[in-house]
Amino acid sequence: MLQPVSRFAVTSPLCNEKMAAVFGRSKPVVLFAHGRDRRRVPRWLVLLLVGVLLGAGGVYVVQERMLPPRLSAAESTQLHAAFEKADNERLRLAAELANATKRLDAALAERKRLADEGAAAKQTGERLREDLASLVASLPPDPRGGVIQVRAARFSAAGGNLVYDIVLSRDRGGAKPLAGVMQLVVAGAGARGAATSVKLKPVAFTVGSFESVRGSVPLPEGLIARQAAINLLDRPEGKLLGMRVMQVN
Repeated sequence: MLQPVSRFAVTSPLCNEKMAAVFGRSKPVVLFAHGRDRRRVPRWLVLLLVGVLLGAGGVYVVQERMLPPRLSAAESTQLHAAFEKADNERLRLAAELANATKRLDAALAERKRLADEGAAAKQTGERLREDLASLVASLPPDPRGGVIQVRAARFSAAGGNLVYDIVLSRDRGGAKPLAGVMQLVVAGAGARGAATSVKLKPVAFTVGSFESVRGSVPLPEGLIARQAAINLLDRPEGKLLGMRVMQVN
């Protein structure tokens, strides 16, 4: 491939005279010759430099136009301090969460234990109720009969109170529980030894197929109880549902 032409001037006096004689000129003759230009930059280097400049320009444009602005030293310090504060808060919350999780696990375990104990107690109560039902069935029937029967009763006087333990039953064991009041009428000797009877405070009760009613009521001062009449009513001074008279021990 031919290189661009470079020119040079012939400055030799002899050559100038001969050339002047041939061409009829007195001025120096300038000759042109072909040769390589050693100062030309290679094309691959130009392309490399252009690529570097374009890449640097692209990076600058992306940083300035698209990416968030760069932080100053003070802003970086403030951001680092805020990050440390947030990280410490995260660690504190994680510790609190771990403690709360432990407390929750302990509460769930306690709840499970109580539930197991409750289930066991319920099963025990059901067995006792079945045993009581068998015991009630074995008791002699109430001779007076009635909607509610007094199957057994025990009374005792202690400390100015009448202590009672009464077993009630119904013929229709599967019926809805029946609510009522128990009116006790105590007969005995008064403070002066005269025979007397006193109505005590009514006691509410509810009976399904059977029920055990236990408790105590205060006796009038000086009354020596000998006998107690059990009146079962649907309400105070209401309809009589059952009745039985028992001795006071």
